[in-house]
Amino acid sequence: MAKYDKEELKQRLTPEQYDVTQNEGTERPFSGKYDDFYEDGIYVDVVSGEPLFSSLDKYDAGCGWPSFTKPIENQEINERTDTRFGMRRTEVRSKDADSHLGHVFNDGPFKEGGLRYCINSAALRFVPIDKLEEEGYGEYRKLFAS
Repeated sequence: MAKYDKEELKQRLTPEQYDVTQNEGTERPFSGKYDDFYEDGIYVDVVSGEPLFSSLDKYDAGCGWPSFTKPIENQEINERTDTRFGMRRTEVRSKDADSHLGHVFNDGPFKEGGLRYCINSAALRFVPIDKLEEEGYGEYRKLFAS
């Protein structure tokens, strides 16, 4: 896990991005820029740039946050038990930067495995399909070959 300088992150990220990724914050439902966003591409960790989710696995769960059925690669996501607020949930964090992303629930589409990765837009940066190579994510273009 890489260490990121907190002061550098405060300069580089918006206050909301910093709060969500570093302080386990949550953006207001239906307020994030990727909630109702359906372009082809991948979503990467806003802190480290590590690839996390594909638009191919994104769906409208109606919950107010971007929802995905699975990560691009399971090894890029860490999960841990979150018992804050009197609930038992599974928190989702990025592997490299240890950024708080959101939570995973078992109420997703059954045909796609039954999981719903409920992720804060503020934890993500979108890389459109036509910029994958330019931004160093060319290996993920194969996801969109059909």
